[in-house]
Amino acid sequence: MHVTSQGSTPAASSRPPGRPVREEPPGGNAPSPPAPPPPRTPARAASQDGAAVRAALEEEAGLFPSGPENLSPRDGGRIFARPFLGFAAGDDPAWFLVREAVGEGSWIPEEAFARGGAGPGARPAVPAPDLTVLAAVLPQTPETVARQGEATAMPADPWVASKYFHDRAVNGLMLRLAGRLAALGIEAVVPELAEGYGTFPHERWRITSSWSHRHAAWAAGLGTFGLCDGLITRAGKAHRLGSLVFRAAVPASPRPYAGFRDWCLHYAPVPGGCGRCIGRCPAGALSPAGHDKALCRDFLYGTRGWAQGRFPDLPGADACGLCQAAVPCATRAPAGRP
Repeated sequence: MHVTSQGSTPAASSRPPGRPVREEPPGGNAPSPPAPPPPRTPARAASQDGAAVRAALEEEAGLFPSGPENLSPRDGGRIFARPFLGFAAGDDPAWFLVREAVGEGSWIPEEAFARGGAGPGARPAVPAPDLTVLAAVLPQTPETVARQGEATAMPADPWVASKYFHDRAVNGLMLRLAGRLAALGIEAVVPELAEGYGTFPHERWRITSSWSHRHAAWAAGLGTFGLCDGLITRAGKAHRLGSLVFRAAVPASPRPYAGFRDWCLHYAPVPGGCGRCIGRCPAGALSPAGHDKALCRDFLYGTRGWAQGRFPDLPGADACGLCQAAVPCATRAPAGRP
């Protein structure tokens, strides 16, 4: 999806609002990257109005919770709580670490931005230092997290509904932010809605995607990966993520960690670690060795029959996410983390 400086917007996603998609397992398809570089101070100079652009985007994000894209068509309630944002430079070395782990099918920011035109190669190349990646964390509401924490074998009703409508809400937020940028004369692209976005097979990871919201959020200083491959943020890991690429140099957010699993207690240098999510997984897809994505995905798709019987108004629904609630990192970064 590309929003021009005149504010014109082509047809959004071909998926109708609320239509379920083949969801990544908790935490996503793409693998965690190799050990990242230390927090960097971008060599580029932010544009003179970079701080003002960032403030405008923060303001727009604050309007999202009560916006129509965040209201459930099912009961009119809010799908997610107030989102928070992070920013990463388009020339951050982290993007190449992600590509190294995922493969050549993974876009770096300038490739994602170029995909926002009429087709690949339809727009002039934009230098990476002129681009910024925005990542957004959309926390689950406290009520949804509480109900999910009480669930054991199957996900809680509000969790199923938020998963079903998350595409509507996340893309709605991204389009809202892209529209605000367009009003400021700044071009923006939502990679998930861009030309050629999709998934592709991977020998080690089974399947991965052209662009990973989790890795964008990691690069933007919003959190690190947990044992279950979910992203642990300052609001925990009970959330959804979105991201976009825009043509302006905005100051990058600090990346307050040196490794990609720094906020997961399982990997902390303390006796016993954690591993609480292991016992929460009904699929047996988690162990001290990590996350079996195949088992996770198979269980997720296997919930569709159960969900269809329980939620006849949500055709094609599936959900799990039990590892994202009733754990120390559900709604916050664990003690001792920022």
